[in-house]
Amino acid sequence: MADLSQFDPNSVGLLSNNVFGLPFSEEEARLVLLPVPWEVTVSYNNGTARGPEHIFRASFQVDLYDADIKDGWKQGFYMREPDKHLLLRSDYLRKEAELYLKFLTEGGDISENEFLKKTLVDVGNGTRAMNEWVYNQTKALLEKGKLVGLVGGDHSTPLGFFKAIGENKGEFGILQIDAHCDLRDAYEGFHYSHASIMFNALAEVPQLSKLVQVGIRDYCEEEVDYINNSEGRVVTFFDKQIKERQFEGETWKSICDSIVDALPQQVYISFDIDGLDPKLCPNTGTPVAGGFEAEQVYYLFRRVLESGRKLIGFDLNEVSASHDEWDANVGARVLFKLCNLLISSNS
Repeated sequence: MADLSQFDPNSVGLLSNNVFGLPFSEEEARLVLLPVPWEVTVSYNNGTARGPEHIFRASFQVDLYDADIKDGWKQGFYMREPDKHLLLRSDYLRKEAELYLKFLTEGGDISENEFLKKTLVDVGNGTRAMNEWVYNQTKALLEKGKLVGLVGGDHSTPLGFFKAIGENKGEFGILQIDAHCDLRDAYEGFHYSHASIMFNALAEVPQLSKLVQVGIRDYCEEEVDYINNSEGRVVTFFDKQIKERQFEGETWKSICDSIVDALPQQVYISFDIDGLDPKLCPNTGTPVAGGFEAEQVYYLFRRVLESGRKLIGFDLNEVSASHDEWDANVGARVLFKLCNLLISSNS
């Protein structure tokens, strides 16, 4: 363990330290954060590929006292540097994807354009390589006994982590906080699109027994059909239904308990920042009116842990600070809460 005798948690965060100003090396930290700077298939705003580095910088402004989980940070959090080769590959393929998407939205026929057909192949190969990289990185960390959190990037980034954690931990469920279902099959022609992450997870991760979605408010008929035909493997708590239950007098505690009841014993949290009210994440890739206050989601997470369920991992994605640092500030605070929850559940 790190020597904390000279570390003052009440003082300013030293930039020479790691995430949240903490003085831990990767070897000393119990929880390792893997940044994945990737946003090739984003379909609206970009900027999420640099989300991890913006969150890292904003994290030095986060106070270390968590009223729910006191001193969780003392077990050690460490965030790796974003992989520069991955970021460069994302930037290059994003430019290709933008040309493809512009052509598509203008009504072009891809089958008649050899260059853009090649783009589909290039993006497919790139996203498969990213998935494999994430799988190998997270698998190695889990085998070392580390707790792991992933920081995206867009929402396509955690598929390899889902596979690694399923192999390492066995049967589990995903609690997805999101404005979108992400259940589209090869959205816009991209097999590993950010909008297809949960479709791919359910198809490719046999240990994933349940997907519980919360806050969904932007979706298509195909996704509703998928949910209805999933035989209970996908349970969706739509934002509209949640708010109507509250309008009619039901407490958030009661709604949270119904969400928790749908989860299996082992829970992985997949947190798309656009599940929050867009005033908290205005620069995210696809903001949607509605959503949650941060404390509402934290309360849900506490209810999950209080039920005796175990949190086994998490990802935080779609944080973009392309115009100002507000999104990163919120993202850093969400990340700190997720880290503390994971530590608490595994103490």
